[in-house]
Amino acid sequence: MPRLHAYSQHFLRGPRIVAELIGHSNIRKNDYVYDLGAGSGVITSVLANRCKKVIAVEVEPNALKTLRKNVGNVLNIDIVEQDILKLKIPEGRYKIFSNIPFSQSAAIVRKFTEAGNPPITTYLIVQKQFARKLVPSDTHFTAQLGAQVAPLFTTRIRKPLRKTDFTPPPGVDTVLLEIKLREEPLLATKQMQHYREFVERCFAEQKFFIKLPRAAAGISTEKVPSQLSVEEWIRLFTKLSER
Repeated sequence: MPRLHAYSQHFLRGPRIVAELIGHSNIRKNDYVYDLGAGSGVITSVLANRCKKVIAVEVEPNALKTLRKNVGNVLNIDIVEQDILKLKIPEGRYKIFSNIPFSQSAAIVRKFTEAGNPPITTYLIVQKQFARKLVPSDTHFTAQLGAQVAPLFTTRIRKPLRKTDFTPPPGVDTVLLEIKLREEPLLATKQMQHYREFVERCFAEQKFFIKLPRAAAGISTEKVPSQLSVEEWIRLFTKLSER
């Protein structure tokens, strides 16, 4: 399938590559899995052989036509014509495995990690640079979004991909990113909206961040927001909440 320029999407070459990537996931036979931006259905068709139900979400007309032609008759596949960012959050337990449009990566991660009923596990094929900003590390900066999702989710890069795995080959490095719901959250759900707003303000307003009780929270005053660990963020947020 040719690249859909308006949707900034590159498609995996075939089911062999998809099967290899799914092998790096925790998707099981009783799972309900969403394929966001399903395209022609390459990922959808492989998922259908691995799980109980696949919900293939697509909105681009030509891709939707091909998707229906390729997998429309498969009993455990439901095709949903909908923009990913307008999709209603599912009820019950579900997972995501998708090769999403790169330009929508942050918005999609935010939509599902901030949902009242988030996915148990999300696997997204994204730009390596984007993934690294979500995965906490002492060797690189963590972005605002990475700090915001960390109390409820763990993030890690499961597997790097080759440019030749796609058609057309992307001009950037890509990886399979895992975002997994923590069994024990580091903050209560009712605190999360306030916490996310706190993190956003720390990144946006240097004067606000500088005035925070960082030393009292055991945080070096030399650190900037992108250098804080999730534990430091929570200590700082908790210290401020105690005031």
